[in-house]
This record gives sequence, structure tokens and C-alpha cells, in this order.
Amino acid sequence: MMNGFFMDAPQVYKRTRIAPTPSGYLHVGNALSFIITAGLANETGAQTLLRIDDMDRDRADDLYVQDVFDTLQFLDIPWQQGPRDLQEYKGQWSQIFRLDRYNAALERLRQSGQIFACNCSRSQLKGHAAYPGTCRHKNIPLDAPEVSWRLKTEPASISVKNLNGYITEDLPAEMTDFVVRKKDGYPAYQLSSVIDDVHFGVDLIVRGQDLWASTLAQLYLSRVLGLPFGGAAFYHHRLLLGSDGTKLSKSAGATSIKYMREQGLSTVQVLNIIAKQAGVNEVVNDWKQLYEKLKAKL
Repeated sequence: MMNGFFMDAPQVYKRTRIAPTPSGYLHVGNALSFIITAGLANETGAQTLLRIDDMDRDRADDLYVQDVFDTLQFLDIPWQQGPRDLQEYKGQWSQIFRLDRYNAALERLRQSGQIFACNCSRSQLKGHAAYPGTCRHKNIPLDAPEVSWRLKTEPASISVKNLNGYITEDLPAEMTDFVVRKKDGYPAYQLSSVIDDVHFGVDLIVRGQDLWASTLAQLYLSRVLGLPFGGAAFYHHRLLLGSDGTKLSKSAGATSIKYMREQGLSTVQVLNIIAKQAGVNEVVNDWKQLYEKLKAKL
């Protein structure tokens, strides 16, 4: 699952992206991902796009969007494309402005008969490691109220390009018949993310290893849609964990960059907290130094 950090030979990429979801205040784990993205962009000549993934309309909040800008500026992490502030984001960069692209992709899936409607609730699916196929043959109308759209997946081997070559794995069970349109009518993350990456020409993607299954699903979806996404390179980094050994949550206030700023910590102090959690014992003075130290750890 892990990609080798060191590249066998210098490589050049066109564009990478920082793509947070505005569903809570960003934590040290998010900052780690941003730092790795910025470092790899520097090494490979890639431009960095700031893309805020806000299709979860029930949870997206201007306070959390503003926190994205505050966090990047506090850590001094650069980006070359995308919104510079909340006003620009709301005026032209929200995913709302790309709904026509997502809906066009959904319509292609609909016309080709590759999706089905599902009215299962979360409680009905709780406890299932994979979607059990409950609604696949029910022929529920796609325009029925309160239904999600699921892609009809088949067993498949998927090649993921990393910084040193390719890793081939099967589409995981948890991505069986994955959702491409949510019950609220908005595109699901797997679809909007791959459509955006293709639209913006992203060819280098940094993610936590918890999104490995999503990478496989998105490559599968891009194949179904005939999109030129298979050449994008991925780096999946290890996660920073909480004191209890679990994945960090955006609701965990003490690990948020906002909380640390409000406690009066400096940028250097926060970077060294991230460094320590990532297993770096040396003192660092900026994110570039931290990136260089991280390469030996991740």
C-alpha cells in the first residue's frame, strides 16, 4: 500500500493539489499531507492547486474554509493556483461551479446503464464490510426520491502509478458498487474528485494511506468513463495518530492548527510538534526542513 518516497530518477510533473474538505478545523495530520505535497511539488517542478472539496453541502462551512487559508498561511505553505481567500473561493472556485461537469459524467453513466438506484439507509448497511448488493437488481427508478446512485462494479485489477513504478491491486471489497451520487443529488466524493483532477490536469496526488481504497475506486471509475487519469502518480503517506492510536479527527480540537495558534504557539513550534509526531527528533525551522527530514521517516 505504501509508495516508496524516494524517486529512482528525477521526475517532472505538471500539477499537484492540496484538496481539504471544509468539514472541520484542519489538524496536524492535514498539515503533514500539505507539507509533503509542497515538498514533492518543489522537487518535481509541479504547480500546486488549492482545491477545496465542498460537495458535502451539509457539513461545509465558511469558518472551515477560512481555516484552510489561515492554516496554509500560518505554516507558510505556498500554492500557485486556486483561490487566495474566502471571497475568491465563494465567487469562482467552489465545486458548485463545476456541477455541470459532474452531472455530465453522471449522465454518461446513466445512459450507459452502469449505475443503479439504492435506497438503503446507513443503519441497514452497518456491519457490512462490503455493499451486499441489496438494491442492485431491484430496478428502483433513478429519479426516485431519497436514492443514491451506485456504480455497478466488477472484479478488476487496478494499476496505481507511484513515484517509482506501479502497484497492482484488486478493487477492494469496501468499494463494491460504490456511490457516485448521494441521496441529496450531489455527486459523491469519488466522482467529483476524479473529474476535478482530470479537469485541472493534476498528475501528482499526495494522500494519506487511509485513502488507498479511494484511489483504486477513482482509477476504476476513470476507466469506466474513459478519462485520462491512469497516468497520474500517487504517493500515500502514513498517518499521524492520536494518543490512543486512532486516526485523527477534525473534531479533535487539541490537534487542530487553529487551537494551537489560539494557544499562542508559533509556526516553528507547531512544525516541531508535527515533526515529533511523525518520528522526527531533530529541530526544524520551516516546512522545507521538515519535509527533508520526513523523507527518511515516511
